[in-house]
Amino acid sequence: MILDKILGWFSTDMAMDLGTANTLIYKKGAGIVLNEPSVVALERDSRRVVAVGQEAKEFLGRTPQRIEAVRPMKDGVIADFTVTQEMIRYFLLKVQGGPRLIRPRIVIGVPTGITQVEKRAVIEAAHLARAREVHLIDEPMAAAIGAGLKIEQPYGRMVMDIGGGTTEVAVISMSAIAYWESVRVAGDETNEAIMRYMQKKYHLLIGENTAEAVKMAVGSAYPLPETLQYDVKGKDAVTGTPKVVNVTDADIRAALAETVQVFLDVIRRALDKTPPEMAGDILESGIILAGGGALLKGLDRLIEEETHVPVHLTKSPLTTVAEGTGVALENLAGYKKVFVN
Repeated sequence: MILDKILGWFSTDMAMDLGTANTLIYKKGAGIVLNEPSVVALERDSRRVVAVGQEAKEFLGRTPQRIEAVRPMKDGVIADFTVTQEMIRYFLLKVQGGPRLIRPRIVIGVPTGITQVEKRAVIEAAHLARAREVHLIDEPMAAAIGAGLKIEQPYGRMVMDIGGGTTEVAVISMSAIAYWESVRVAGDETNEAIMRYMQKKYHLLIGENTAEAVKMAVGSAYPLPETLQYDVKGKDAVTGTPKVVNVTDADIRAALAETVQVFLDVIRRALDKTPPEMAGDILESGIILAGGGALLKGLDRLIEEETHVPVHLTKSPLTTVAEGTGVALENLAGYKKVFVN
């Protein structure tokens, strides 16, 4: 105990939202200090890391043959162990300002439904990236903490976290998850849906970055008061020449309809399986919506209309999970009940 305190004085303890789309790092005493895409650019032959984060994301769809840009996380879990380890190491060194004598303690947010093997992979990757101590926390729990909910009370709270690779709904009471529902359909799938739609309707081939830009500009889950338009640049699927197509929010709403329906179905199943007393609590307190996918225009209104339960968007959906892991980091002893390893 005394040794831990002494080591804590000299180490840079951190909390990490290791997401499929983005990695965020919270530094003890300083707040969120890093928010970068979970992308790594590698030389194909030597597997040497060329770029990580935002710089590597710019490589997606634009790399020469000798370089490939990869996402080492898929559906919220590690898909490429070695590359994930390198990515974590890079981000930790960037936050620390270089190697430190004392290794840091780290709290990492993980999807609720991951297996024991996947948990071990996250822990091992963090240890190999020079973490001294690793604590895992379920992302919906971290989102609840980040949203300022009093999770220790005997009162049902529902949180929906739409990340890059997973969408999770959890009912939380007394610092534990009473029920959870998870699907590996989230932000990445919405981008892919837009890409498929543009190819099918307009014979336009676009990349992942363009699809994301379209979604952010005119994407919506519910009809908007005013029509939005966006010029989408890509390649004609028939002629192979550059092409520009003007789309509206109605186009992208149609592209996202199936994915949005998955979000609604997850919530309906969770509400159906929630015990009656907790259902009453949720009707009173509402559904808390977090994660980057929560920023889809009109999604909160659609969920509220379909479920007849109030929906509250967190103050900063993109950073809610990272903020929650940070709160847990600042008080490891007080939140020891929520760690899942």
